[in-house]
Amino acid sequence: MECRQAVAEGRNPIAERKKDAVPSFGDCADMFLTSMEGQWRNEKHRAQWRMTLEQYASPLRAKSVSDISTDDVLNVLTPIWQSKAETASRLRGRIERVLDYAKARGWRTGENPALWRGHLKNILPARQKLTRGHHAAMPYRDVPAFMEQLPGKEAMAARGLEFLILTAARSGEVLGSTWSEMDLENAVWTIPAKRMKAGKEHRVPLSPRALAIVKELHETRISDYVFPGQRPNRPLSGMAFEMLMRRMKADAFTVHGFRSAFRDWAGDETQFSRDVAEEALAHRVGDATERAYRRADALEKRRQLMDEWQRYCLASTAKNVIRLVLA
Repeated sequence: MECRQAVAEGRNPIAERKKDAVPSFGDCADMFLTSMEGQWRNEKHRAQWRMTLEQYASPLRAKSVSDISTDDVLNVLTPIWQSKAETASRLRGRIERVLDYAKARGWRTGENPALWRGHLKNILPARQKLTRGHHAAMPYRDVPAFMEQLPGKEAMAARGLEFLILTAARSGEVLGSTWSEMDLENAVWTIPAKRMKAGKEHRVPLSPRALAIVKELHETRISDYVFPGQRPNRPLSGMAFEMLMRRMKADAFTVHGFRSAFRDWAGDETQFSRDVAEEALAHRVGDATERAYRRADALEKRRQLMDEWQRYCLASTAKNVIRLVLA
């Protein structure tokens, strides 16, 4: 009856029904990713798309896809446009694709607010062109003083950032870590190949403090993720660490830069070989022929290295404890 009434009034009941069922941006993104399943180059590529659209675009996910505006897109791009230029550029392109998909499905009309040419190019500042791997890094001599502040922070982001620094891992590796990857008995975190930049499984030996962090979280776990976010069974937002550093007045440095601090420390202050330090960062060591013959990952040598790194990072805290005992 309602459909007949709509037709009599010159309206399209099917189009109106579609309009009433407009999904959220998050649901639309999930549908788009499902539609693309047959076109992904590999599992890693699929995981990268999902991670950026779930973590960095998290402020958009609950909003109706038909209501996403230029301001909404800018709100997620602007905080990382200069500090994470490559990630921001990819995020913009992926948001654009999702919104194009929504328009094709009849859930949006008008210009795409994530469009670059003729639109965002006229709003966002030119990005600094950085050579690969150059991230603003905190000098390793300043890391102990920074680390001294983290235990006093109650936020989950503080536990995650402390763990990230102690393991010299990448943000995505830490944020996406799950309990199934953690071997608490043997103090080893095994990151599957699909979550690694090089597409190869990486074992991380956990220093005593890194292990203590995950054990404490394990006792009160509420999610499959080691560092859960506020949304049910979702990890911390990709912006969590950056926001924490901003609150700590350390936003002149990038989170990724802690890997550089670790590498500089290992080279300047220890006798560990270059190969062991590079293996700790999950970097490729040697040429293809050498890698073909080298199957081991020097786990126990790296455990010694990460234990030394912990002792260095927590030196300020240790000194404070000694002073309290002497007093």
